[in-house]
Amino acid sequence: MTEAFLHYIWQHQMLGKGLAATDGQPVVVHRAGEPNHDAGPDFLNARIRIGEVEWAGNVEVHIHNSDWSAHRHHQDPAYNNVILHVVYEEAAHSGRKSTGNPVVLQNGRIPPTLELKPFLHPSLVANYEALAAPSPDNGIPCAARVGEVPEFILHSFLERLSIERIESKAATVRRLLEESHGDWTQTCYWLLARYFGGKVNALPFELLAKATDLNVLSRWNDEPLRLEALLMGQAGFLDGLFNEEYPRRLQADYLPLRAALGIEAVSGSLWKFHRMRPSSFPTVRISQFARFLSKTPHLFSQLLSVTDVKELERMFDCAASPYWDNHYRFDQPANDDKPKRLGKMQADLLIINAWIPLLFVYGVEHNRQQYKDQAIGLLAQLPAEKNVVIRRWNAAGVTPRNAAESQALLQLSGNYCNRRQCLECRIGFHLLDPK
Repeated sequence: MTEAFLHYIWQHQMLGKGLAATDGQPVVVHRAGEPNHDAGPDFLNARIRIGEVEWAGNVEVHIHNSDWSAHRHHQDPAYNNVILHVVYEEAAHSGRKSTGNPVVLQNGRIPPTLELKPFLHPSLVANYEALAAPSPDNGIPCAARVGEVPEFILHSFLERLSIERIESKAATVRRLLEESHGDWTQTCYWLLARYFGGKVNALPFELLAKATDLNVLSRWNDEPLRLEALLMGQAGFLDGLFNEEYPRRLQADYLPLRAALGIEAVSGSLWKFHRMRPSSFPTVRISQFARFLSKTPHLFSQLLSVTDVKELERMFDCAASPYWDNHYRFDQPANDDKPKRLGKMQADLLIINAWIPLLFVYGVEHNRQQYKDQAIGLLAQLPAEKNVVIRRWNAAGVTPRNAAESQALLQLSGNYCNRRQCLECRIGFHLLDPK
């Protein structure tokens, strides 16, 4: 038994009929009170009829009566307005229930105690114990029972979670927006660079973008090779001597630019290559990013004007320069020989993780509902993602219909299932209900 579960029971009044305090007085709850997330009693502004008197005040919840003194509430005047002490069961003394009420307020008043245990439906506790048990291998506590949740409850909850997911990503957008002093184009450039790097190289890619001013890059929008030279050099990949003509040509372009502009490269040691698919190597991604910037000279305004997800995918669909058809690193020919296109799946991830949160925040900051709706609409137009978390939900019988729902399931796993926040989950609420 946990206090969190008792708080949940009290807040939602999942109790039987005929409530009575331990002194025999009938208890009628007109208002359970508002959960208090700060110091002081657990529920504020409750309205409860105890015996013949209707009380307005606060409620404190514990597992046992003895927790009151253990937490030193009897010394704290902040608890003087407690009108009811709610416990799972009274403290035991030598195997027998205590005959007195050990709860005394700092001002000397003794509030009534309501023992919940006799008024709880047995299946409510059993349902909670099932959710609180160690998670199955897939990490979803309710995997065996999620199929019992009606579709309209599940999908409405997923709709809420998809917005929550976008809002959780807004923190990165706002951080970059603050660093750029409110420049949306610069923020867009930095954010897209970060997600071109993927999870592993997000930080070095962001640092690369910050070390390479977009206004400088825009001078050569019609020269993708020079854009690539500048970005590769700023990434630290053009240091040293090369055998092949292509890296030597990039280096010959970059070194005079670096001297003329007085810019410094990021450390090449930041980049990660291990345990990655070669097609996701930062060298390939930088070349693709250069091609993308060349295609979208008016970066933010061009993206902002697009409302169709297919057109967005075409904008992000870009190939690395031909040199990378049979290379993944400079001076190291590869066995395969094929264009290294970003591809639809990676384009969709960029739209999901970078553009949609940016568009949503833009709508919030400018009080333009159309952009928030557009962001949500784009997410619903994209196909559901395929990854290990989504496969676990598929195995549990939950198949997302689009990216909005797959993003919602990622939010559900990361912020609820993995943290065992079943009491905050709409699915958990339905499965706990003793019906």
